[in-house]
Amino acid sequence: MNLKDKYIDFFEQHGHKVIPSAPIIPENDPTCLFNTAGMQPLVPYLKGQPHPLGNRLCDVQKCFRTNDLDEVGDTTHHTFFEMLGNWSLGDYFKNESIHWSYEFLTKVLNIPVEKLAVTVFAGNDVVEADHESAEIWKSLGIKEERIAYLGVEDNWWGPAGETGPCGPDTEIFYWRSTDPVPVQFDTNDDRWVEIWNNVFMQCEKHQDGSFTPLKQKNVDTGMGVERTTAILEGVNDNYESSIWKPIISKIEEVSHLKYEGENKRPMRIIADHIRAIVMISGDEAQIYPSNKDQGYILRRLIRRMIRYARNLNIDMQSDFDQVLANMIIDDYKKYYPELEKNKDHILDILASEKKKFSRTLEKGLREFEKIVEHLDTNVLPDEFAFKLYDTYGFPIELTMELAHEKGLSVNKEGFDELFKKHQEKSRAGSTAKFKGGLASDGEIETKYHTATHLLNAALKVVLGSDVHQRGSNITSERMRFDFSCDHKLTPEEKEQVENLVNEWIQEGLEVRVETMSKEEALKIGAEAMFIEKYPDMVTVYFIGDVSKELCGGPHVKNTKELGHFKIKKEEASSAGVRRIKAVLE
Repeated sequence: MNLKDKYIDFFEQHGHKVIPSAPIIPENDPTCLFNTAGMQPLVPYLKGQPHPLGNRLCDVQKCFRTNDLDEVGDTTHHTFFEMLGNWSLGDYFKNESIHWSYEFLTKVLNIPVEKLAVTVFAGNDVVEADHESAEIWKSLGIKEERIAYLGVEDNWWGPAGETGPCGPDTEIFYWRSTDPVPVQFDTNDDRWVEIWNNVFMQCEKHQDGSFTPLKQKNVDTGMGVERTTAILEGVNDNYESSIWKPIISKIEEVSHLKYEGENKRPMRIIADHIRAIVMISGDEAQIYPSNKDQGYILRRLIRRMIRYARNLNIDMQSDFDQVLANMIIDDYKKYYPELEKNKDHILDILASEKKKFSRTLEKGLREFEKIVEHLDTNVLPDEFAFKLYDTYGFPIELTMELAHEKGLSVNKEGFDELFKKHQEKSRAGSTAKFKGGLASDGEIETKYHTATHLLNAALKVVLGSDVHQRGSNITSERMRFDFSCDHKLTPEEKEQVENLVNEWIQEGLEVRVETMSKEEALKIGAEAMFIEKYPDMVTVYFIGDVSKELCGGPHVKNTKELGHFKIKKEEASSAGVRRIKAVLE
């Protein structure tokens, strides 16, 4: 039984219900391109909304972070990773959480207590020092010299956005070294590696910076699968663990090179990126490579992988990428069945993007070498950086990486200016999304959330029942709604949709919610965007008798609260998918 199965089995035995991983692409969250932590999809329930499966939950969550992308290539960094999590939603608190963490590590994983140390919160003007957690750890056998009190920077979690649930945490560290374990826990010694974080959410931070007690105290824990697996298997290089070994071995085979010396970095990058590519393109949101948002990251990953495969002299005419992708799909489909379902989509994207980029990669690299050879400055000209992007399809980050290898710098601002002129609008609007965080759930966002249900229902009436939601994005200024459709909407169709939504708003339809089994919800015809992500018990929102959808909320109580619905734009999003941008006036 692997780490994931052991973890889920353990917490099921302690009364936790298993919830499916949320999609890697967050729904209705304009502040974040990807789910970056296991708790991110659970925010409404951490704030007090009842979860249909109760108040003890656990899962394996798909996560993706862009901030470490440039670090991938060393022994520990990954873009996509899996987070094991267990939650108490107003049920148990510090005592049970710490006891179970200790029991899982020492009894199930058989980690010697002598190799463990912990940190607890030192206190501030909001919450006092966490002596309670320290005493619990001592009662379990963690010696006082292995317990460190640290401040807000180290032992305070959240909120994930500007406001929301937050609180002190206790972190568990493992001595990852063959050196003798020191008696005193030194938090600055890199041989102590964090393996588990137990967050005790007891406060809510407000817009004005003030804190109030959360109406329910929660526990949110997180344990990284990749790091913990490497620790359990006694390797100091994550990529030598059983998670990565088969992929690395296949890369050795197709490149005819060994995983050693200067080959290690490109092989790690290829292994990491192919897994991330499969996870992003296999998500039900049906992401395609593009020049913005998640599509931009997907394209960047594919092109960076191709560049490093070329560095290892892997034949670009071979199907190495398809072989590696199939290995990832087979390894992970047990946990994420959408990968098998979307297999053709994943493989088609890889094949298409590789064909496109391989054509121009050689020419672009030759151009780069030529310009560098005659350069009399250590800064690459803005115009050339843009030419590599515009003519040869080099993401700016790839050009910056190539320049860095030659001891050159790139003026990113100059590139952005040229990009802005060429595109007539820059990517600046989405830059903030790379920072992560959580969507606001204020009054206007709640209205837009409800309006997406009405729009979905109206599209089905006007265009037919085969229309399904493919994604949505909500800000305080507008709503964006993607749906399956094979044609551009006519002016008449748009008008019919708009009028229908406004009719329902004026009718003052009641919005109510019911908890039921997923099977029952499907039986009554409830709409669901990604049915696989929902647990066995679900919440269904009914709007009069015009809409019923599986959803986590939040929603208004009556459609009259929405105002007037206006479609601002209807356009193509990707193949077979259209996009509507609309506002409430």
